[in-house]
Amino acid sequence: MRRDYSLKELSRSTVKRDPLAQFAIWMDEAVASDVIDPTAMTLSTADTAGRPSARVVLLKGYDARGFVFFTNYESKKGQELTANPNAALSFYWSDLERQIIIRGTTEKTSVEESQGYFATRPFESRIGAWASKQSSVLPNRQEIDLRVAEIRKKFAGQEIPCPPFWGGFRVTPNKFEFWQGRVNRLHDRICYTLDGNEWKISRLSP
Repeated sequence: MRRDYSLKELSRSTVKRDPLAQFAIWMDEAVASDVIDPTAMTLSTADTAGRPSARVVLLKGYDARGFVFFTNYESKKGQELTANPNAALSFYWSDLERQIIIRGTTEKTSVEESQGYFATRPFESRIGAWASKQSSVLPNRQEIDLRVAEIRKKFAGQEIPCPPFWGGFRVTPNKFEFWQGRVNRLHDRICYTLDGNEWKISRLSP
């Protein structure tokens, strides 16, 4: 299946010098355009043998320090990032004919930051975080339903604390690529590469 891309263009002369500022512009436009799940991003990781994995997670915040998402630290992605902190994030907004790829290194957020975000989650999501042994084999649906019931009973009438095995990761970027679809597959690709404390901007071939 093919379609042509012709909505906008992207050039070195028009992008911001700071890739985070450019990201903010595109994210704001994605949110304003009502695309489905604008903060959804593909998180790519690899184990110590270099075998890759990818899954979609939600961006929960970003600033000059990096891009934050939350997960179960004992999950597959949690274990892989603990063993190999290199990761990539990919955003794709089909309606805008745009893609952003971010590469960098990860570290866990502070306990206080993880707890602060966990407290904002809906009640059932907090229950689910305790009940799910994420990425482990589950023999049937009934088992997870029973765990949910047990956790709900355990914390009845109480504040649900953040599990010790749950928290955030922050991806500190060292490379950005902004992709804008163009006609005849001659797409615009602007790359930012961190060189010391300075971002170098280059154009990549389509």
